[in-house]
Amino acid sequence: MTGTLIEAPRRVVAGLSALLVLAALIMLTAMADSTMQPLPASAPSGEFSAGRALRHLERFATEPRPIGGAAGARARDYLAGQLRAAGLEVMTQRAIGANASTGLASFGQVHNLVAVRRGSDPTGTVLIAAHYDSASMGPGASDDAAAVAAMLETVRALGGAALRNDLVLLMSDGEEDGVLGAEAFAREHPLGREGGVLLNFEARGVAGPSMLFETTPGDAELVRAFGQSVPHPRGNSSLMAIYRLLPNNTDFTPLTQAGFTGMNFAYLERSSRYHTAQDSLDQLDRGSLQHHGSTMLALARTLGNADLATLRAGHDATYFRVLGVMVRYPQGLVWPLALLAVAAVAGLALAARHRRLLSLPRLAVGMVSGIAPLALAVVLAQGQWQVMAGVQPVYDVMGGLLHRPGPFQAAVALLAVASVLAWYVALRRVAGPAALAVGALAWPAVLGVACAAYAPGAAFVLTLPALAGALGGLGAVLLPPRWRVVALTAGASLAAVLLPAMARLVFEGLGLALGGAAALVVALFALTLLPFAELLLPRRWRPAVPAVAAALALALTAGGLAVDRFDAADPGRTHLAYVMDADARTAHWVSADTDPPAWTRRHVSGHDTTGLPPGYARGALWTGPAPAAPAAAPRLTLLGREGGTIRLRVRAGRGARSVTLRVERPITGATAAARGLAPVTVPVTGTRARTWPGEVRFRGLPAGGVEIALRVAGAGPVRVTAVAETDGLRAVPGFAAMPPSLVGSTREDGGLTAVTRTYTF
Repeated sequence: MTGTLIEAPRRVVAGLSALLVLAALIMLTAMADSTMQPLPASAPSGEFSAGRALRHLERFATEPRPIGGAAGARARDYLAGQLRAAGLEVMTQRAIGANASTGLASFGQVHNLVAVRRGSDPTGTVLIAAHYDSASMGPGASDDAAAVAAMLETVRALGGAALRNDLVLLMSDGEEDGVLGAEAFAREHPLGREGGVLLNFEARGVAGPSMLFETTPGDAELVRAFGQSVPHPRGNSSLMAIYRLLPNNTDFTPLTQAGFTGMNFAYLERSSRYHTAQDSLDQLDRGSLQHHGSTMLALARTLGNADLATLRAGHDATYFRVLGVMVRYPQGLVWPLALLAVAAVAGLALAARHRRLLSLPRLAVGMVSGIAPLALAVVLAQGQWQVMAGVQPVYDVMGGLLHRPGPFQAAVALLAVASVLAWYVALRRVAGPAALAVGALAWPAVLGVACAAYAPGAAFVLTLPALAGALGGLGAVLLPPRWRVVALTAGASLAAVLLPAMARLVFEGLGLALGGAAALVVALFALTLLPFAELLLPRRWRPAVPAVAAALALALTAGGLAVDRFDAADPGRTHLAYVMDADARTAHWVSADTDPPAWTRRHVSGHDTTGLPPGYARGALWTGPAPAAPAAAPRLTLLGREGGTIRLRVRAGRGARSVTLRVERPITGATAAARGLAPVTVPVTGTRARTWPGEVRFRGLPAGGVEIALRVAGAGPVRVTAVAETDGLRAVPGFAAMPPSLVGSTREDGGLTAVTRTYTF
């Protein structure tokens, strides 16, 4: 019993025809999932225009705007003026924002802009949120100025049209340093405590469609409103599962924790520019700006006139697009569909057994061994990454988000296909083609059940291809011969629509450093196509096909490494900081690069960290001597100590924007207070890795300083190293500017002048 699910008189023609149909579906899906065309400034007044929004970006998004900086204040003044000119009530919320992570308490003085457009008969509040601050490395044209400019253009496009509900715009500060502004708004502002429906807009790249990637629980009615009102809705319910794998956070988190229900949007293509100097206006895709704004405007109109009380559903929705059509169904169908897919695969197995195409022992071999190509695909993809990062260490600094990822992504896909074909060729005589094809379908079905249990929003990606593939297989077994290729092609069509698109999203979201995740998706897709292998693989050369695919993958990887060079258009990354110990009056250059480029090596020469201030070093560093710079040191004044609580007055030198306190013992909590601002306390658990175990940061330090109370574990004296941080390195004598072929990396002290002083309390 070693038959095949499919036979055709013209094997190669039939197989190629099927693959052409599936390839066409993949291409149509990619086209349907693209972004919008930007509208010019001459577009009708009631429509969102990227051209008009761009004029705002040119006014405030051409320089970095980190929290507490002068550029942020200039941007805030411009934005507030535009909001007032549009007739909105505008207020600036000044507060201390706070956040905590392992061993770390983060604080910052934030200046949130809050603008209100009163509704005619409100049933609640629609809150549109985006942050106007940027990472210190670049102007943040996409992250997140594009969304802020979209808010201004949305208000203009709404004009004088009446909205039923109150519309609140939150332009938050300090998002890049731990969602500080949104946290302060949710904790202290009356509008933040009232709750409502939230629309948060973000970016993790500089291009791509604006996608719904995160929702609050019970999202079915919100998703319905999104699908029905937005002209080009993008996103699907599986994106939440991908997002949870990323080391990212947005304003959506503290706002929804405070009681808002809502949706989170972002675009994420060309993410190698994210958090660098190249997140700039010239890199921004105007279509992404248009898509952000069109989505924002449509939802502002729809939700602004909705009965917001009816938008809370008792269940989530599964949602995705098939060739441009939004498909939605309630979460209650996730388990039935997952079990139906398993039943369909079992039915296919029984039908094939009845037709004597396979035996149950051979089927067991096919099912159990099916994990081998999946695991091999993951291992090979991660091995490819290790080779790439070994040849180009800067790839690791870039987090696997490369400027030219195409050849490497194609290589990952080919390695996944080679893994499946090698398994198929090796076991074809042992188990038989039908047993392997049916056993292969069991894996997406079983993994779909696992997703139904742990990530129900993502179950459709596996459940539906398994179900459709099994039904197509049943058609191939039960229908007359002339319909068998048609049945199998129809059954594989849903896999062609869903799985390659998911692989692309995984590549864009996780990068090549986690290429194994995309390889797993590609391998699952290849498993659904196994019946066609009998039509296309030549019998004589069958064993050579996997080897050829693997060889092509190696050639693509080698070719990609050979042509991928860094220049002004596609720069590499480097980390460099200037650290001066005010106690010892010595200074050093510091770099966390694994293999510093030539410019950085002009400043660093070895790994000796003994000359650095106590507690400053974190992990392996390159260092080099540096001249003393005319910078003032931070000052800590002991206000009192009671047990394990140390109260300090913290001041920075002139020009310093922030202060970091490194503590030689673990801290269990911290409180920050400043004149005119409510004090904030955060608990802290765990310890910082590869440095002193406790740390407190205060960004945007007020001119008069702040009071910090540290709760320190243990008794006895404790050392605290204070680090005053000033943006830029130009004040250092003899500093040579970075060449155009490099941009600063995203490590928190990159591009900073740090002056330290160590105290014992």
